[in-house]
This record gives sequence, structure tokens and C-alpha cells, in this order.
Amino acid sequence: MASGAPLMVVDGAGVVVDWSRHAEELLGHPAVEVVGHPATRLVRPAPEASGHAVGHELVALCHRSGRTVDADLRVRPWLRKDGSVAWAVFQGAADENKVSGVGTTVLEALFTQAPVAMYVLDPTLRITACNPAAQAMSREVPERIVGGRLSDVYDYPASDEMQSILHGVLDGGADRAACFYAGKASEAGCAARVSVFRLEDRRGAVQGVAALMLDVTQREQAAARSRVVDAARERVGRTLDLAATCQDLVDALVPGFADVAVVEVVEAVVHGQDPPPGPLGRDVPLRRAAFRRSGGEQQVQAHPIGDVRSLPYPTPYTQALTDLKPRVVALDDETPWLAADPARARAIRESGVRALLAVPLTLRGAVLGLLSLYRTKRGDAFEVEEVGLAMDLAAHTAVCLDNARRFAREYTIAATIQRHVLAPCRPSQTGVQTAHLLVPGARGAGSCFDALHLPGGRIALVIGEVAGQGIHAASTMGQVRTAVQTLAALDLESDELLARLNDTATSLARERAALPADDPLRRQPLTATCVYAIYDPLDRTCSLARAGHPPPVLVHPDGTTEILDLPNGPPLGSADGAPFAKTTLSLTRGSVLACYTTALASALASNGSTDLDSFRRMLVPGERPLQDICDDIAKRLDSGAPTGDAVLLLARAGDFPADQVASWDFDSRPETVGQARARTRRRLDTWGVDDETAFTTELIVSELVTNAIRYGAPPVQLRLIKDRSLTCEVHDNSPSAPHLRHARTVDEGGRGLFISAQLSENWGVRYTSDTGGKTVWTDQILPDQAPAADNASRDAP
Repeated sequence: MASGAPLMVVDGAGVVVDWSRHAEELLGHPAVEVVGHPATRLVRPAPEASGHAVGHELVALCHRSGRTVDADLRVRPWLRKDGSVAWAVFQGAADENKVSGVGTTVLEALFTQAPVAMYVLDPTLRITACNPAAQAMSREVPERIVGGRLSDVYDYPASDEMQSILHGVLDGGADRAACFYAGKASEAGCAARVSVFRLEDRRGAVQGVAALMLDVTQREQAAARSRVVDAARERVGRTLDLAATCQDLVDALVPGFADVAVVEVVEAVVHGQDPPPGPLGRDVPLRRAAFRRSGGEQQVQAHPIGDVRSLPYPTPYTQALTDLKPRVVALDDETPWLAADPARARAIRESGVRALLAVPLTLRGAVLGLLSLYRTKRGDAFEVEEVGLAMDLAAHTAVCLDNARRFAREYTIAATIQRHVLAPCRPSQTGVQTAHLLVPGARGAGSCFDALHLPGGRIALVIGEVAGQGIHAASTMGQVRTAVQTLAALDLESDELLARLNDTATSLARERAALPADDPLRRQPLTATCVYAIYDPLDRTCSLARAGHPPPVLVHPDGTTEILDLPNGPPLGSADGAPFAKTTLSLTRGSVLACYTTALASALASNGSTDLDSFRRMLVPGERPLQDICDDIAKRLDSGAPTGDAVLLLARAGDFPADQVASWDFDSRPETVGQARARTRRRLDTWGVDDETAFTTELIVSELVTNAIRYGAPPVQLRLIKDRSLTCEVHDNSPSAPHLRHARTVDEGGRGLFISAQLSENWGVRYTSDTGGKTVWTDQILPDQAPAADNASRDAP
């Protein structure tokens, strides 16, 4: 601190008006030589003044003997007795002088030697001084800096924000720090971290502000690229599609990490095969899976995406795939290895590429592909840290590609199983027209559908889904479909068939639960959904039952649609023991029944509508050929593949030709058998049935009518139906179940049903719930009989 009494007092004209004894001892001048004289006689320029920064002059006190006196002086306003104001000069304390000297030395060293750019701005925010680091950073000489503003030296995109910060510090005094992109007039821009604080003298008067700028361009670029790689690591691998994984990688790296990115994958890996071990052979083909270049200019590529070829040798690409190490290469027109790959050389020259980083995509010593990164700015090479980041990302990508490869292989196997298990849906038959659509989903292979021929001209429609995906779902689906076909051959009602199918699914679930503990399939519950419908074109009735599956949609001839209100039973294989309910409907000629999977309806939803709204609109008008409806829906699915199997099964109700059906009622008398044989023969002759088939049919009719008269209850009805096959039905009102007997040699009877079974292609018993009776039927193949309706896309049934 300054002492209590001043050394001297100087008036406004700079003349000494008071001189203390301490001043006389300090400088050697008596009061008579100083008072009344200008104070400038007591000072001289300091020896170090010539090296000081522009805009500043240093002075030192002069002793009477001529030597310089080192003293820290303080100047304050001084009120004299006459009321005038003069300036009192005080000397600082000894310890203060010592500290002040050290601080001055440190400040001068900091200002001249520190690598941080420093600018001193006056209250008008004009630069009054700058250090050598500031000159180097701005690439300007001091004369072009002093007197200007920071915005004249650096072209800040956020110059208004920077000026606001400077004014805020100048007015409020709070220090501020911010990071700006600083563009230079003669050089490329840089990222600078700026710290601003206010300058005050010892009395608190504002002298201006100081701005310290640190070039953090490389640090910010490294941090930004590190963030890009981290984001890419999170983004890559979200899908099990190999091409999408590669495209996600290049999209994440360009432009944040590189200007151009290319991913090439070993062709065998694309098809789900095991990747070859390293080093990669020269003749192994690679597929260009993804490409990305920054900017909106034309995308110059050496080869298009999807191109398959082996890499020319020797190049950095083949070297990286040989020793499985990355390659960092500077590129120019004289790079010698470009001659080995003319197509890449042309693309590199036209793109202005300056640096290459080739990173192999490897996993446990096996080669999956190659990641090539390029930069176009001169001098913007790949640093060691960036190579490490790229290698880490390449390792992550290799794992993701291998997962996609494994999924592709499993999906291919599952799709193959599904194709072989799902034989082509049988063509339409007399009285009903069918068509179907199957679009396998990315995670499907668990759906089944079929249109099964039943005796009496009827048709069974079945559609279902097995929970899960991949090989296990496809194989389980095959088991369920086989069970459906077997049960359908028993001519069961729809609710009874689902009940027995549920028993089959429950048995399969128990087998799965009994697998070894380390088998992952054991932890996957076996459940399935199903809709089973039987359509009878003779009376245009349809009986349906469902087990956890979406209800069918019915399209009426007038274009209106409705979702059938069917009781929903539990999914197949579930622990719920609730029974299944059957619903019987009467269909109008031309009505269309649409059975579908959930994935199909979800894929068709658009514009905020519910899943079924869009689906129902696409089914109208229903008079179109069914295959045209399927084709239109398939086109809509092209825009986005469904997650599961998209399956659609359509059936249009029609009439069975009356002249292909014959029906008679008989009394329960012995002579009835002869009448039945005679009427059968006459009708078969009318239909043009060959003699051998007619004789066989007569024998079958004789045996079935005899059994109905002997063991059944009147009345007895015989019905013949000629379609793809010849169906013979004998109905009586007895609920007793007939069974096939193997009569002994000496037995006089008991062979009727056995004979009928041997002479027919298939036989069975169908029970009638309303009358309590039963119908015994047989089916015979008609030789050289053309199908009554073999075209699924005709306009009318």
C-alpha cells in the first residue's frame, strides 16, 4: 500500500507545489530545487522502453546524482487548502514494490512468450496491443492488427454473438468463455476457445478488455470425429440386413469422419456362407455393398453398388487384406499403384481424394470385407488416433456383418423349408374360386395356408402363424400344416378340427419343453394361431372357427365389407383349455372371403388409418379377378417389406352346377338297394362315366345303402356329386359310428365298409349336429377327367 504522506504534490500544470522530506532523501533534491519547477525534471525514459509493446512508454525517477531510482509510485487526487485540486504522488510499501516487480516480470514474460494469442482492447473494443502468438495465429503483422477490431482479424460466423460477449464483459465485468469457429482471410478457418475479461486499474476504472484465444482446431476435430465414430458404433448393427448395415456405416462416417466411404464385402458372406480365413486370396470376389460421398455433387464411383469383382494386386486394399492391418496412404496423381486399378484411379482423380485409410473387416482371423475411407482436403491426413478409432469401428462392424450373415443363412434355410412345405395352393374347384399371396417377411417363415379339397364339392380354407422366426418356426409350421391336412381328411367340423389341432400343438410344446436345458429352443414357447373355414357350394354355407387369429374379412357383392364377428378361441398350444366355437354363415353368390396375417394388414396401413381400413379398401371392388386383387396388394407391399410373413388367401363363393349333383331318398326296405344301384347307373351313364368306374360305384352304393338300411335309421338318402372326383354319400339318421371290420373267411357279412374303402380313393364319416345323423362318403378318382374350374383368375365361379 502507499504510505500516508505523499512524496510530492503536482498541480494540474505538472508543476511541483509540495515536496516532502522523504522525497528529498529518496531523490537527493532539496525542496528549493524542486518546488515551482516542472515534475518532468525528475524523470527520464526507462532503459527497457524501446522493447515495449506499441502504444506504451516507460519512465524512471532520476536521482540528483544522475542514477535511476526504482520506486513504485501511486497517484491520487489531492484537495489543497485553497480548494484547488492537485495530484499527490505516493510511494508503495517495500513488500508491495517487491511483489509489483515480480508481477510485472511475469506478465511481460506471459505476454511475449505464451503460446496463447492475447489481445488488449480499449473501451471502444479496438485492439491496442497483441502478443507474438496472436500475430502467428492471425498471420498478420502488428501494424495491421492494432487499431482494428477482432472481427477485422477473424471472420467469425457468429460475430454478433462475439461482439455481444465483449460488450457484456466491458459493461458488466463478468468474465466469459466461449468456443468459436474463426475463419481467416488468407487461411482455412480454425476453432478457437476465447476467454474475455475486463481490465481495470487500481482505482477500478475500466481500461478495456483482454481476449485470450487458444487454437483448438485439431482437438475439436479429433473430438468431433470421435463423436462420429461413437455415434456410428451405436447406429451400425441395429438391423440384421447386411446391405443396410453397410449403408448405415458409410452414412455415419460421411462427412464427419471422411469425405468418401466405401464398404466391400466378400461375396460368399453376402450369401450367408462362412467368411474365408485371412489372408484373403487374390481371386476372392468382393461385392461393393455401400458408398457415400459428402456434398451434393455427382457421385463419382469406380464401380456401382452391387458390382462383384476381385481387387487388383498390388494395392493398399489387397495389402490390408493380406496382413489384416490398416493402410494409411497419401494420394496424388503420381501414386504408382494407381496404374494397377485404372477404374479406382479415375474415380480418385475426379473426386480430388488426397488421403486413403483402408481398414480390413475381420473377425477371429476371418475376412468379411474392407472399409475404405478417403479425404479430399490437402494435408488432412488420418492421424494415429483416428486410425485406432476406425479399427475399433471396423471390429464392431465385422461383428454386425457376421450377425447379418448368420441371419441370412438361417433365413435362407427357413425360406427353403417354407417353400418345400408350403406346396402351391390348390387351384380353384367347381363352385368356389381361390387365389393367394405370400410375401415372406424379413423375420418370418412361420406362416402356413392352404385350400383343401373335401368330399361333396366342399373346400377347406386354412391360414395360421407359428410364433417365432427362422428355421425352428418353419419346421414347426410344417408339422402344424401336416396335422391340419391329416385332420381335414377325417372330414371334421371346423371347431372339432381346431380342438384336435390344439392337442397336437400341446404335444409338440411338451416335446420342446423336454429339450436339454442348454437348448435355446426350450426357452421359446410354442404357440400358433389359426382360422379354419369349410365352404359348401351346394348350399353356399360356410362354417368357421378361429384360434387366436385375426377374423376374416367378408366382401359382399355390393362392395361393402365387414369383419366377421367370430368367437376367438385361445392360441394353439396355450395352457388355456377354453373350447373352440363354430360359426355358420350363408354367403351370397359372388361374396369374397379374405383370410390374412397380421403382418399383411400392418404393412398396408397408411395415412394414419388403422391396419384393416387400408386392407378393406384394397379388397373392393370384389368382382375383380381374385389374382388381380392379390397383385395390387403385392405392389403396395413393394414399398416396405413386412416384418412377418404377409399372407392373403381369397375365396369367392359360387354355385355348384345342379346337373352335376344327383340325390334320392329311399325307404329302409331290402329292395331299396337295387333301386339305388339302378338310379346310380343311369346317372353315371348320363355323366359319361367310364364303365369300370361306374361298376365300382354301383358296388360301393350297394354296400353303403345296405349298411344304412341294416344298421342305420330311416330315412336313407343317396347323393352323387361329380366334380374333380366322384363322391358317393349315404346319409341316415342314426348317430352310431360305423367302423371298418376285417371279416373272417366263414363270415357271411361285415365286409361292406371294407369293400368300399378298398374300391375308393378315400372314405370317411361326417356327423350332422342338427339332426344327429351321419353321412358315410367315398371319393373316387375319375380317369381323364378335366378339372371343372382350373383357372384361379376367371371373372365368375
